Amino acid sequence: MVDKQHFEDLRQNQMTLVRQGKVRDVYDIGDHFLMVASDRISAFDWVFPTAIPDKGRVLTQISKFWFEKLGVENHLLSDDLSSIEIPDGLNADDLAGRSMIVKKCKVVPVECVVRGYLVGSGWKDYQESGEVCGIKLPEGLPNCAAFPDPIFTPATKAEAGHDENISFETMAESVGAEVADELRTKSIMVYNKGLEHAKSCGIILADTKLEWGWHDGKLILIDEVLTPDSSRFWPADQYQAGRNQPSFDKQFVREYLETTTWDKNSSPPELPQQIVDKTRAKYVDAYERLTGSKFPWS
Repeated sequence: MVDKQHFEDLRQNQMTLVRQGKVRDVYDIGDHFLMVASDRISAFDWVFPTAIPDKGRVLTQISKFWFEKLGVENHLLSDDLSSIEIPDGLNADDLAGRSMIVKKCKVVPVECVVRGYLVGSGWKDYQESGEVCGIKLPEGLPNCAAFPDPIFTPATKAEAGHDENISFETMAESVGAEVADELRTKSIMVYNKGLEHAKSCGIILADTKLEWGWHDGKLILIDEVLTPDSSRFWPADQYQAGRNQPSFDKQFVREYLETTTWDKNSSPPELPQQIVDKTRAKYVDAYERLTGSKFPWS
């Protein structure tokens, strides 16, 4: 498990930390970035003190699988750490499986969300207004209803706190109409490709959040892609509209937290070992179903 001491070792060895997110840490290694997925887990805009063992490896390996399968230009260069110099004092084995060497990109400041089902914040918006991000939907749709076609619902990109849904028009004002159209087209294409493959694995890809960046004048796919942290995955054989769905993602943790006395406004509690173990199992299950391979760190 990658812990705080390992990241402190990185900093002491003068590898420049350029961004620390809720899960990922990005380091400048010269011509490229080193992106490391930790085992941290977040929910309700809080990072929890309890890590989920191998979670970062699951996210990295699923992203690597999709980057190779989708046929969409992306930022991944290599996951071979022998091609870079690891700072002295750092155990390279702890970085194995959770690290990617990636292109340096200028990040597009918008979260590109594609929804195939009415769930989450979209369901809340629909109940209040009959719309999702300004898109008018038919009346009477149940929770987790499938859309005839996926819809593109962008969001602000918050460094801290919660991303906020915005309309496509607001997005176009921010990045320009031509770029907004390209982002929508490419994001829906990625979702549809992911949806088709997941379906063949007995999984419903309910929605996903994608990130894009500029590299050599092109919009390319960056960060993570179609993982249990950035997407909702449901077992297809248990799907039933009108109720919450069992999932392979961190919704399991959110649902557990709803049963506790935590107020979501104070520092979050430690997660019980049973919840940690079940969460890890769900992430590993998602990896094995989607890739058709045994998780190497089981």
